[in-house]
Amino acid sequence: MRPVDWEAVKKIYLQGISTGNATFQQQAPSWEEWDHGHLNSCRLLARVDGHVAGWAAISPVSNRCVYAGVAEVSVYVSQNYAGKGIGTKLLSILIEESEQNHIWTLQSGIFPENIPSLKLHQKLGFRKVGRREKIGRMNGVWRDVILMERRSIQIGLN
Repeated sequence: MRPVDWEAVKKIYLQGISTGNATFQQQAPSWEEWDHGHLNSCRLLARVDGHVAGWAAISPVSNRCVYAGVAEVSVYVSQNYAGKGIGTKLLSILIEESEQNHIWTLQSGIFPENIPSLKLHQKLGFRKVGRREKIGRMNGVWRDVILMERRSIQIGLN
């Protein structure tokens, strides 16, 4: 993913925001803000017939060195391509690339209402760690998230 891809990525991100069940964000950031908040590695695009159909990236969960191998997952698929396996492909490749970049734990905070995302993560080896009750407010309503994580079987366990 490069700056030139940002408009297409942002459009898909805005679709996710509009559902009310993809993120606490109410608007898309600028490219510079987004770029600064995500790791330089593991930024993926899915293209179908030259169109960006989805994207995935990871963010550090902390600046502390002990958490250098822990990252938070973002996976978004365009509404035009939902249900076509693009999320599965993106997350599968993201897992592989994260391990190549020494990430030993991937985590996701998913709204309980976002059943497709919960199923996708579970299918690819994420497990439910717990429910973070009323972790944030959205439009004046407290929302829970399901915390899911995937530990690498390749790195970080020796």
